[in-house]
Amino acid sequence: MSTIKVIGIDLGKSSFHLVAHDYHGRELFRKHLSRAKLIEFLAQTPATIIAMESCGGSHWLARKCQSLGHQVKLIPPQYVKPYVKTNKNDYIDADAIAEASTRPSMRFVGVKTETSQVISVIQRIRSSYVKERTACMSRIGSMLLEFGISFPKGHGKMKSLFQWLADNKEPIPRMLMQELIEHHEYYLQLNERIAGQDKKLKQLVEQNEDAQLLKSIPGVGDLTASQCLAALLQCSISLVFECDQAT
Repeated sequence: MSTIKVIGIDLGKSSFHLVAHDYHGRELFRKHLSRAKLIEFLAQTPATIIAMESCGGSHWLARKCQSLGHQVKLIPPQYVKPYVKTNKNDYIDADAIAEASTRPSMRFVGVKTETSQVISVIQRIRSSYVKERTACMSRIGSMLLEFGISFPKGHGKMKSLFQWLADNKEPIPRMLMQELIEHHEYYLQLNERIAGQDKKLKQLVEQNEDAQLLKSIPGVGDLTASQCLAALLQCSISLVFECDQAT
């Protein structure tokens, strides 16, 4: 039987700091490994608990650890802070993560599936396009206001910008018109990209029975259904893995 109870890992972009505790809470070893060496080390380590903070890259590594037979505990970073001793460094952080994971009252984060993470990426990209589109509309409005033209808000007016300007019959400097044309083309491109992200989410929803069931609720569309689907997939894999560990 392995003497390792838990291995705390402080995650980095290309390097990782590990601290292992035994069943009495004593430190067994500490290591500093590259990404490739970390996977090799975990593959050779008997099944144990792997504890990490829930952050960028943690869900991918958690799935990799699970595939190697380890039990993974992801901890929200704010719950690890009280266990950090003395001055903060990578090994101290790894030690605090390992200690925090053994507390009976600790709360953990479910490991996301690959599909759940992909859905989140699509949603984040869509959200960034929406924010940039809003900024683009604001810039067009502010440019016109600089020349005494108060442009109405809303996508309906923005899509027919030049027809509105023609009806308004206000003189527009030629160079300003060129800027408006280029910026309006950018606005239309953002609309197309948002529509592309919406199409991806719709396809994911159509391929999942649970998401289709969610869409039957009045007021729930593809975006909300896809968000719920990502959460459902995360909960499902967490429950399955917990059951496997229990048996």
